[in-house]
Amino acid sequence: MNQDDRAPFVRALQRARASAYAPGEFVEQEGFMRAAEIRTLAGRAGIAPGVSVLDLCCGVAGPGRFITRELGCSYLGVDSSSSAVDIARERAADLPCRFELARIPPIPPGPFDVVLLFETMLAFPDKETLLEEIFRALRRGGRFAFTMEEGLPLTEAERERMPDADTVWLTPLREMLACLERVGLRVRWQKDFSRSHGAVADSLISAFAADATAIAGQIGRRALEDLLAAHRLWSDWLREGRVRKIAFVAEKTG
Repeated sequence: MNQDDRAPFVRALQRARASAYAPGEFVEQEGFMRAAEIRTLAGRAGIAPGVSVLDLCCGVAGPGRFITRELGCSYLGVDSSSSAVDIARERAADLPCRFELARIPPIPPGPFDVVLLFETMLAFPDKETLLEEIFRALRRGGRFAFTMEEGLPLTEAERERMPDADTVWLTPLREMLACLERVGLRVRWQKDFSRSHGAVADSLISAFAADATAIAGQIGRRALEDLLAAHRLWSDWLREGRVRKIAFVAEKTG
């Protein structure tokens, strides 16, 4: 999918996504996180009124708008998709949110109290360069709150099965922890969300299949088939332990 084709995709999936979550858990997120998990991670990162937050790869900024509304903060969302940023701006009209269109890295210089990266760490093959930039953008004592897909890199056979495999770069936990430590980010909290995210993947598969005719009418049958194939792989891998979903808060120590 072209990055600037996000708008029809968001519209096509909105109804199915909303139906896939329990009441109160859908906040226009585009990944597998529930609202309660977003709130927990934001709270662990110390987001509160007056705290400056940079949200990387924010997309339409469902979680960012939710955090700003729930906890209060000075929020800047950054994404490379102009259509996603346009949607985010429109839907945040009543909130003190700012947005920038930019490819990451580089990232805005800050300094920020908190940097967020939800559900997109796997899209960066060079994670150390990204983490070095995040370190520089944080104030001393600032926090980096993120989720990651933990596991060994995909095999060639797995890459052939995964749509958009060039955006799926898994990292073993030990490697990620060592990388964080090297750049000066020390983990203060982590939690495994694998089971809950596997359940959300299953629920989304059912919702997309139930609304398949309407979705295919907006984005095309091939795009729907790729969407379902990817979600089925994530569901299988999370259930089998091939991949784990882990949330972290790491603090700038240097």
